[in-house]
Amino acid sequence: MAAPPTADAIRDVNTRYHDAAAAEYDTKWGIDFGDVGGGQVLGKLRKILGVGELPRFGRALEIGAGTGYFSLNLLRAGVIEEATCVDISPGMLETLRANAERLGLADRVETRACDAEDLPFVSETYDAVLGHAVLHHLPDLDAAFGEFSRVLRPGGTLAFAGEPSRLGDRIAAYPKRAAIRLAPLWRAAMRARPLAPHRHAHAAGNGDGDHALERFVDVHTFTPEELGEPATRAGFDGVRVRGEELLANWFGWTNRTLEASADPDTVPWLWRQYAYRGYLALQTVDRLALEPYLPAAVFYNLMIAAGKPA
Repeated sequence: MAAPPTADAIRDVNTRYHDAAAAEYDTKWGIDFGDVGGGQVLGKLRKILGVGELPRFGRALEIGAGTGYFSLNLLRAGVIEEATCVDISPGMLETLRANAERLGLADRVETRACDAEDLPFVSETYDAVLGHAVLHHLPDLDAAFGEFSRVLRPGGTLAFAGEPSRLGDRIAAYPKRAAIRLAPLWRAAMRARPLAPHRHAHAAGNGDGDHALERFVDVHTFTPEELGEPATRAGFDGVRVRGEELLANWFGWTNRTLEASADPDTVPWLWRQYAYRGYLALQTVDRLALEPYLPAAVFYNLMIAAGKPA
């Protein structure tokens, strides 16, 4: 049996993959900085914090900021006044700076390429530490949460979303496998061409170069208890873990798997509209009918909030 990868190897593969993916990342994952994207980010933060009206934060630190999905939308909405965005990938931060410039936010954003487990900031600097889909990439969660606590001011807020649930991830495998079997029939119905072999390998994470590292960058899936434990050990108060997305996730992964089998230039615009609007509609169903009542473990994504004692 092969030895598990070292922490340094995990950091290296994440840096290389995300550098390679940065230029196309927003398009691949449908990241939006308009009203739809802003509404999604605000909705996630309300759910994480369990509030109807969001507080305002003066200085916020986003961990694994990527191309700016969380921080730039929160800056646009006035929820945070200044953002420090860190990522292990310089390529991602380059794209983030370009997005900030395009949105007129460059003077309110600082970027730094660094490791989340060794933050180069003075203690008790930030009012909030935030992140989206980042904790599952980190090899040493205890070290990371210790750093989050150190840089937060007393009374500061911790909030992370988009972390994969172990059970939810297993459940999501079923629509993915079904979509793989249905892909030829779907392409025929859509009159879409199959993806060329070299592009198929690239899309599946089996191509040449650092794009092929996608399947190696995810280190963890979590139970709700496992996600909360590092925050508790780091001394945070009021640790809360919630689940997000069930039906929307099944729908989204089914459609994404089908679309990944086809030449993107031949996927009809009407299909894309159906997939996009259907996903948003099912997010609403999840939020209103399922998330308040089902256990967090069954959802695809987990979110965690906590506070640093005052």
